[in-house]
Amino acid sequence: MKLDDLPLAEFAFPGPLRDTLVAAILSGAKTSTTGLLIGYECANEPLPEVGQRSAVVDSAGRRVAAIELTDVRVIRLADVDLPHALDEGEGDESVAQWRAGHEAFWHSAEVRAELGDSDFTADDDTLVVTQRFRLVHVV
Repeated sequence: MKLDDLPLAEFAFPGPLRDTLVAAILSGAKTSTTGLLIGYECANEPLPEVGQRSAVVDSAGRRVAAIELTDVRVIRLADVDLPHALDEGEGDESVAQWRAGHEAFWHSAEVRAELGDSDFTADDDTLVVTQRFRLVHVV
């Protein structure tokens, strides 16, 4: 499999969080992820589709693995369930814990800058894109 031919799958921003998430993907602990629908809209990016393969990149920009999407849903933040939260592989033990961590990230200056909204706040009705994936190749 040629990772150079695949679109990039970037988890968080380069740095410690990305390194943690990539390690969780490589270990098999992380098999789901969640993004803000508004993030796709602001970047003018199409939503991911089931069957799509992407190259996972680490903080140094190296392509370290390939994943394939097995499920994609657009749902309200309040509708994220425990199995999805657990499968994110970040050690959360409840949806509330998962949500607190994600809201801290989404309310960060970096995400708000990407969205062009310094006051962005997620709430129960915020639409998120949940994705499930499987690891198909490791470098």
